[in-house]
Amino acid sequence: MRTLDENETTQVFEKLFKFTGNNLKNIVENPSHEGPDSEPGRYCFRLNKNRVYYVGESLVRRATNVGRQNLVSLGTCIGKFTKGGSFHLTIQSLGILATNAKHKVWLKPTSEMSFLYGNHVLKGGLGRITDSINPGDGVVVFSMSDVPLGFGIAAKSTQDCRKLDPNGIVVLHQADIGEHLRMEDDL
Repeated sequence: MRTLDENETTQVFEKLFKFTGNNLKNIVENPSHEGPDSEPGRYCFRLNKNRVYYVGESLVRRATNVGRQNLVSLGTCIGKFTKGGSFHLTIQSLGILATNAKHKVWLKPTSEMSFLYGNHVLKGGLGRITDSINPGDGVVVFSMSDVPLGFGIAAKSTQDCRKLDPNGIVVLHQADIGEHLRMEDDL
């Protein structure tokens, strides 16, 4: 487990900024209350086997006693680097993204299952949407009872959504909480 280099840190922060905006500061400066230390530490980002983990400093110090080849996971896996070198967020980052999301979309109960099966969000299934969304912004998808369901990329702006027909795509699907069931053989 090692710290991220400058290029990796830039890619991770750019991807997180796409979803959280200025709330990225809350993620980076979040105090960690885990471990036996009386002083709260900070959370940090660590890389292990091309996966990026969001973990408290006290846990990182205790994990130095475990060999790299024996260490499977530590903290919350927020994403991974592909063989091509690009960074992709995983569904495990949903908790962090949901609490700090800049742009949100709420789905009607009738379209929740469609999203959880891996389909894009259509205008007909849209319950509510935050203002000032631009195409290409990161969006966190919630149910009407504020349960985070997944995240994706905005296909249309908020103003364009109002004029869109009911079968038009509003949010392009990236990840959802149903992935664990669909990808069970791969995990």
